[in-house]
Amino acid sequence: MEVVLADALLARCGDPCALLRAVCAPPCAERVEALRLLLQRLAAVEPPPGEAEALRRAAWGVALERCRPLLCGGEAAAGCGERLRVARAARGALRHCVQLCGAPLAARLACDALSELAVGGGAGAEAAVEALVAAAPRLEEPALVARCVAAALALVREEGEGEAVAALVAGRLLPALGGNGAALRYVWEGLLGAGGTPRAGRALLALSALADALLPRGGPGPGPDARLCPQFWRVVQEGLTERDGLCRKRARYLLKRALDLSGGQRAELRCPTDGGDDSSLFWWSAEESEKLLQFWETYLLVMETLEGNQIHVIKPVLPKLNSLFEHAVSGEGGCWLFHPSWHMCIYKRMFESENKTLTKEGILHFLELYETKHLPNSLVFSEFVIGPLMDALSESSLYSRTPGQLMGACPPLGMRLQKFLATYMMLLPEERKGSFLLKFIQKMTSRHWCAVPILFLSMALAYIPECKILGTEGLHALRDVLQCTMITHQILLRGAAQCYLLQTAMHLTDVEKVSLPEVSSFLLSLRPEESLRRDTTLWMELCGWLQANERCFRKSVTSDFEHQETPSLCQYVCSLVGEYLKTPVSERENVLMPDWFEAKLVATMVLLAADVEQMRNKHSGKSNIEWIELEAFLNPLLDVLMKLGSNAYIPTLKTDKSLQLLLKLLQTRSLKCSNTQDDVVLCFIWKSLMTPVESVLEFVLRRLTTNELSTVGDLDRCDLYLALIPEIVNLCLQVSWKKVPYVKSFILSLTNASIRNLQERNCKEEPKLQEQIKKVASMASLTAVCELMDRKPEAHFDSLPSVDALKRFISFSQFNDVLKKPSYIGEESSLCEETTSQGWGKIVARYVRDQWICLRFVLSSFPTLAQEHEETSEMSLHTVERSRKILQSALEALTILPSDQVLPVFDCMKVLVPKLLDSSESLCVEAFDLGWKIVSSLSNTQLIFWSNLKAFVQFIFDTEVLAVAASAKGQAYAKIKEIIFKLIDMSTTKTGVFNVVLSHCCRSWIFPTVDERSALTNAFVNAGNYCELITEACVFGTVFRKDQRLIQDVHAFIDNLGEKCAANLVTESTHRDDHYVRVCAIKFLCLLDGSDTLHKKLMEDIFIKLLDTDEQVSRCRTRYYANSLQHRIKNRVWQTLLILLPKLDQNFLCGILGKVFQAGFGNNQASVKYFIEWIVIMSLHRYPQFLNKFWDCFCYDEEKLKTSICTFLSVLSHFDIILQNTSEKKPALKKALIVVLQWCFNHNFSVRLYALIALKKIWGMCRMLHVEEFEALTPVIESSLQQVENMHGTGNARRNWQRIQDHFFFATFHPLKDYNLETIFYILPRLSELAEDEWISLSKFDRFTDIPLPPAFQWYHSRTELRDLKPSDWSQQDMGSSSAETDSQTEWTDVQKKIIPWKNSTPSLDLEMVFQDRAAKLGKSNSRLIVVASLIDKPTNLGGLCRTSEIFGASALVVGSLHYIQDKQFQHLSVSAEQWLPLVEVKPSQLVDYLQQKKTEGYTIIGVEQTAKSFDLTEYCFPEKSLLLLGNEHEGIPANLIHHLDVCVEIPQQGIIRSLNVHVSGALLIWEYTRQQVIKQKQ
Repeated sequence: MEVVLADALLARCGDPCALLRAVCAPPCAERVEALRLLLQRLAAVEPPPGEAEALRRAAWGVALERCRPLLCGGEAAAGCGERLRVARAARGALRHCVQLCGAPLAARLACDALSELAVGGGAGAEAAVEALVAAAPRLEEPALVARCVAAALALVREEGEGEAVAALVAGRLLPALGGNGAALRYVWEGLLGAGGTPRAGRALLALSALADALLPRGGPGPGPDARLCPQFWRVVQEGLTERDGLCRKRARYLLKRALDLSGGQRAELRCPTDGGDDSSLFWWSAEESEKLLQFWETYLLVMETLEGNQIHVIKPVLPKLNSLFEHAVSGEGGCWLFHPSWHMCIYKRMFESENKTLTKEGILHFLELYETKHLPNSLVFSEFVIGPLMDALSESSLYSRTPGQLMGACPPLGMRLQKFLATYMMLLPEERKGSFLLKFIQKMTSRHWCAVPILFLSMALAYIPECKILGTEGLHALRDVLQCTMITHQILLRGAAQCYLLQTAMHLTDVEKVSLPEVSSFLLSLRPEESLRRDTTLWMELCGWLQANERCFRKSVTSDFEHQETPSLCQYVCSLVGEYLKTPVSERENVLMPDWFEAKLVATMVLLAADVEQMRNKHSGKSNIEWIELEAFLNPLLDVLMKLGSNAYIPTLKTDKSLQLLLKLLQTRSLKCSNTQDDVVLCFIWKSLMTPVESVLEFVLRRLTTNELSTVGDLDRCDLYLALIPEIVNLCLQVSWKKVPYVKSFILSLTNASIRNLQERNCKEEPKLQEQIKKVASMASLTAVCELMDRKPEAHFDSLPSVDALKRFISFSQFNDVLKKPSYIGEESSLCEETTSQGWGKIVARYVRDQWICLRFVLSSFPTLAQEHEETSEMSLHTVERSRKILQSALEALTILPSDQVLPVFDCMKVLVPKLLDSSESLCVEAFDLGWKIVSSLSNTQLIFWSNLKAFVQFIFDTEVLAVAASAKGQAYAKIKEIIFKLIDMSTTKTGVFNVVLSHCCRSWIFPTVDERSALTNAFVNAGNYCELITEACVFGTVFRKDQRLIQDVHAFIDNLGEKCAANLVTESTHRDDHYVRVCAIKFLCLLDGSDTLHKKLMEDIFIKLLDTDEQVSRCRTRYYANSLQHRIKNRVWQTLLILLPKLDQNFLCGILGKVFQAGFGNNQASVKYFIEWIVIMSLHRYPQFLNKFWDCFCYDEEKLKTSICTFLSVLSHFDIILQNTSEKKPALKKALIVVLQWCFNHNFSVRLYALIALKKIWGMCRMLHVEEFEALTPVIESSLQQVENMHGTGNARRNWQRIQDHFFFATFHPLKDYNLETIFYILPRLSELAEDEWISLSKFDRFTDIPLPPAFQWYHSRTELRDLKPSDWSQQDMGSSSAETDSQTEWTDVQKKIIPWKNSTPSLDLEMVFQDRAAKLGKSNSRLIVVASLIDKPTNLGGLCRTSEIFGASALVVGSLHYIQDKQFQHLSVSAEQWLPLVEVKPSQLVDYLQQKKTEGYTIIGVEQTAKSFDLTEYCFPEKSLLLLGNEHEGIPANLIHHLDVCVEIPQQGIIRSLNVHVSGALLIWEYTRQQVIKQKQ
């Protein structure tokens, strides 16, 4: 209609130029649209000869004076919609002006636009691009074309704010330039030439826009062939793995275009290679056409399926990956037919998936390749392993166990990784092994790895077969990985990783390329307390490796050995010790103390060399070992040490280093030999070190007691000297007691001198630094003496006269005495202070802490603090008052000391609080509160929390503290109970807290260490007073997060390795497993004796409290899920009750049995039911007189029994065990038979099955006893049982009858023979399908806790027939027939395949909307909405859309073919809507032109698609003239159409599935458009 009106207007008006001028002003949307229409009609016809020039001048003026300003938006209307209409009409008008004016106007517009682009971006840039779009087809000057192309490509490459302009360039300008033959070559070279390719997203955007020119549908075009460009394929591959879904779609689109073009031409082509690989990125052959098509169709199917991101959709397609490799590798030549990088794209896409299950499947599939397929080697694979694969392997959650694996097994990914790396290294050429492995190890240091991935990668490296490929750089890389592993707090995982990395170094290092200094430096990165320690298998393996290779190591650059006959390791260690003890003459005496690194290094190498020598002697069969080499190592050290006492002029640095090495050697302990005499190497070293003991002690005494320590830096030396004292004492006690008198003399002198130094009063107001340092050192010395007397009572140091002086000095000292900071510190001193990083506050805190350590010793040894006076009441009062003051000082100390220094204060409070609870309870409660605040504030720290917690627990839960608090039942008692529950609450978030509390309490209650002062009470009374602790422990345990379960699983895996992993022997067991708490509580209960009154009362209290807990859980939630926290608590309750049951007497059980029966009426999970039934059976077995109470349970109404009757019938199935101790069995059998027969006729099938099982058991007992009273019932019962046994039919009845008879509880389980720990805590939870973290194995009862099981503990292991059962044997649920199960597990042999209909179709010449004849029947449509469904190919979706569009009044529905109307499925869904709605046929290949036409008519093209810049449907405002483009059912909107969209709208989603059905999506947008238009009309 618009065309007809324009032609009529031009015909009526004689002067077109005047008409154009009239339409131009004033500018509004309607006038500009009319202008565009007039120019379109003028350009479509040839003007009369006389008017052509005038028309060109008029068009020139319209273009420059009207259209260009309108494009910039300067004169446009204020409204956004109005401005958009004006801009679109102006673009169309400008394009028609260029058609009228030709190349001159195009050149003018291009020059102006390029000038604007050079100035800046913004709206002006978009207007300039639109001008270039209009000009591009008519540009002729080569230089100008080149400038335009360069500007376009610059905008495409521009990052940041130029995104919209770049999209405009790629979507409109590049296709326009592509239509210009001269410009296309420039565009191609600029995009993919030597100048550099834009990032993948921009490059794919541009290439998609140019697809018609580069990959023409009809055959090779005038432009370059993209298929022959390697860079083009690299961009496509990069796009296939991009995180942005739109980039991936464009890449697949370009690949499909190239394949379709190649398949249609059937020509020979091969893309040149661009790297070291011989295979081409793309090739085609007419002879191989079918094979090629099969490969690429499968490839595209896999890539498209991965877009679904749902594992149940993707998994059936994964087997097709194997067929891809079969097609890709030539069987004859063993080479790649298709470049392996294509396969890597699939795996990379899987690795980067948001679905971690898909990522794991992809990794496992990739790792399996080299096990199952003999793939040719390719550099691409190596790069892929180092890059995307290792990036994916850094995710910890991938290393979880599969559901079928037992706890402690190696996860599938860990096993697959081992096999892959070993196989891959064997297949690599020798010259590439070293570089690959080095890059692999360096990758492990290039990012922050978690403990779990580092562990399994290290394990995989350790399992590579021995090959000498790593040099110095590789050893350094391994050392860097070691430093990475130190980050994690998981000590066991950290230690295991270190063990594997050391094994890797031994297996893979080429010793000829590394020197011994480099090896020793690497070894020092291993922590002795976590991995590398003497007497472990790892240490012996290292010694064997050093012995085998000692003459092969590369000679160090700095070494200069004279005696070549000496073995190189011994030679190196001798040189190392000598160099270590060589010290330059210092310019000043106050040098800093050397770092410990060198001392650790030398000590480690000395021990290694000694063990290697011992190993060599063992192999040679020598019995008398002379230890010549070891003497050579030690002699330089012994020479220095012997001179310490007599030579006062030895340099300080030399004395420091010699004492550091001495300390490291003395701290060495034998892991396997409890007696040092059995360790010959250590024994020889210690005997050698006995020689200089007197000299060393004389030196230490001089340094500590005179004024030689005078600076802050000297405090480090003080620590060194004091650390030596206990080691020297231990050496004397172990090797020779002859030196003990000298040690006692040393301690006497040190104590007296230190006391004198501390008693000196400073007469000056401002003390000197030297005096204060002397006091700090003296107090530290007294502390060392006190700790020595505590730890070494066998030396009888407490008999020394100085001890009394020490006691008097400490008793009358002022507590929390602080040292004033010196007002002046000399230059040298200040330097030392800065470099040692010890502020004066730290020094004072240390001084105060040392005071409390000394006081702890005095309180422990002399608890009354009374002097040598007779005891009087007055003296007792004095002692109490003194104790109160000390406790007040302790509270003050807690507030001023750092958290890592408060341990001795806690120890002192443990002694003081019991004495003051009666007289000063509020002060003691304050002590409890302050202690708890300190501990709770440290819960987020790792290093000092556990030691403080242990000290706090020993204080609060001291036997005397608990007993005195409980006897008074006052504030202290309530506070302790409050702290108990706070600790339990903390343990739910910090695993291991409850373990510390319970372990201490159970040991102190059941095995008290009673001395004279604590004999006032029986420690076990505390267990009764605080039985909440045991009760909570019995049900303790949280439901762990996945990451916590993963760490537990990996810990269990390492534990299972045993001695193979040195970390298991070296790392200190922390007992922080949550099972520890329950194991500790259960073992405590097992030790209780029912004949002991206190024990009996405690068990009864716990039994009642646990039943109350069960009842509370049942009330809180009547129905609970399997493996929920409620289920687990109930399960733990009944497990504990079952343990206690044999220890309870008849009277108590008689009163409590009713509650047990009541619990049986509840709606319980299977495992809980089994335990309740078990307890009932055992109770009735022990006391058959309770049977009457049991029969009462069957007397309730059916409503109450409907969920529980099977529980009581199950009990009757073990009636033979119940009546085992009964002499009169017939009355009980009679009653049981009457009860069971009633339930055999129940309407519920399951109830009848349980009743028949019980009837079968009871009737068998009647037959054995020949009960005459039941003769009359014999025919009925036996015929009923026979009928059940022989029931026929295809239903589930017979199968269920057989299954329930084979059920564990009825067929295998014996309530008496199977009463043991293993059945209760491991077998039954496992078979009842309880979560695996509820299974407690017997090994944990052996390993966990220091509480032993009683000697007469017989009920321990389960019977073999029970242990061998599998969970499936328990299953009571109907799993369906075997045939159905088989069918459900059959692997899909094929998958649904959907292809985007973008291919060429016969073009239609008429693109105008054609209305059917029935359109005349339609009323006036107010809607301006066009729904385009040309891409949809399912008749059902089209029929539904037709119905929806008609209902909401869409102006037209565009379909790909009108033939769909005849489809029955379409008609069924459309219900005749097609008769009342205009339908238009636009084939998919015609959509680009159709959309462009609609744009010129003012329509906004809206796509239903999820992109980075799509609008939320709830926030988007639809223009009146909207065209809604719907995508294909599977692929969505093709990449070549997306850049023609004005806007993308997406529907907000809350669920997991990523897309809606296309009809539903379309319906939602149609309704939202209609809703907005209705609101506008009302307004």
